[in-house]
Amino acid sequence: MASGFSPLIAVDRRDRKPLHLQIYEAYRRAILRRNLSAGQQVPSSRQLALELRVSRIPVLNAYGQLLAEGYFEARTGAGTFVSSSLVERRKVSRSRTSPLPRTNSSPRPVSSQSNVVPRFKPNPWIYGWGAFAVGQVSLDHFPFPLWSRLLARHGQRVHARALHFSDPMGSKEFRTGIATYLRTVRGVNCDPEQIMIVSGSQQALEMTARVLLEARSRVWIEEPSYWSIRRVLGLAGSVPVPVAVDHEGLNVAAGIKACRHARAAFVTPSHQFPLGSTMSAARRIQLLEWAEQVGAWIIEDDYDSEYRYEGMPIASLQGLDHNSRVIYIGTLSKTLFPSLRVGYVVIPHDLLARFVNVRLAMDLYPPHLYQAVLADFIREGHFARHVRRTKQLYHERRGALIASLREQFGHSVEIMGADAGLHLVWMLPRGIRDEELAERAAEERLWLFPLSQCYLGTPLQGLILGFGSTPTRAIPGAVRHLRRIVGGFES
Repeated sequence: MASGFSPLIAVDRRDRKPLHLQIYEAYRRAILRRNLSAGQQVPSSRQLALELRVSRIPVLNAYGQLLAEGYFEARTGAGTFVSSSLVERRKVSRSRTSPLPRTNSSPRPVSSQSNVVPRFKPNPWIYGWGAFAVGQVSLDHFPFPLWSRLLARHGQRVHARALHFSDPMGSKEFRTGIATYLRTVRGVNCDPEQIMIVSGSQQALEMTARVLLEARSRVWIEEPSYWSIRRVLGLAGSVPVPVAVDHEGLNVAAGIKACRHARAAFVTPSHQFPLGSTMSAARRIQLLEWAEQVGAWIIEDDYDSEYRYEGMPIASLQGLDHNSRVIYIGTLSKTLFPSLRVGYVVIPHDLLARFVNVRLAMDLYPPHLYQAVLADFIREGHFARHVRRTKQLYHERRGALIASLREQFGHSVEIMGADAGLHLVWMLPRGIRDEELAERAAEERLWLFPLSQCYLGTPLQGLILGFGSTPTRAIPGAVRHLRRIVGGFES
């Protein structure tokens, strides 16, 4: 692990301690604190002497002592490195967060909102790659050669304005392409001036909460719901009000009964996450009327609306809104790839200045390069073609998953949310706990997301099964593997 970077060493010529000993102790301390790692290259004695503005002799003496004690090792023709086998280092605590004990520490005040439930837990089903993982797309069908050419095009034609501070709303060209797409495909009422480019839908949710909510604001959320919305509301100091979801989507009447004067409602009307229902026209109108009557906001997360396999396409809720009560959020993670981290917010005109203020406090403006590439990707028709191809692909994979589940678990198996999107929900047989099953399956590289984690109250037991990244031919084998695992939990 070569680097050659110099550690932070300060020599004090007024100190009675010799220079070589100061250098020796600085290196030894850096190694024991793990600021320098095993195998990391250190500067040559000549280079370090120049940087410290000292004679080379004290550096050579310090290096000689570190070599003799086993902290350094010399490699012929390569240089000097931190030793890959240190006896003393093994005595140091393995904790990287607290390398040295604290004594008589003064108070360490932090915001109470930074410790909200749910705390982050790196569950294997979130980060595993493969069968049933949620939020994954078909990278094997992404047009990488074309994408690389577009990246090269903009990487080789860099304009000064692309390297400077830019519009906090994002590239006008890219926003124009997004506006055209949303008006045409999603029925969104918008112009480019209303669109802000953000780092994925998660940042959009966070920014929206900062603009609209205050501490103790009561907010409707779907029950069950996207798990991260609770973290967003917790950090804002707001109070989530879980509202039941049925086959028509959010139960607006139940929400009014629970908390009529909520500040906002976070909804996924086109494809409810995670259960997959579509909000009916009657519920949509009822929700919009409620928001207008009490002065509330509606945040519409339209996270994978491109993929619908049964019935007619469902237009956005925002397209029905005549009072500018809906903030519309979308993402390209589900159509292109998640690490792209590009999403967008359609903002009512009277809120634009407030969103810009929040944006300037967070990260000033979005990066330029991907916006330029995506503007070409959309304008030249590549995005539309990619969506059409992947929609057919996911339709096949979804069909294979449903057929395999019924083959292995019987035709009475309860499947929800299969009409759209990149996942479905399988309700587990009585007596099986989804988290225990998911933990066991992860040991065998099956990534099952427990439905119970999406509930604020008493949860149902089920599994959210993604099918975006698994080839059609591999799905039957993966379901047979799942059948074997489930068998160990059945009484």
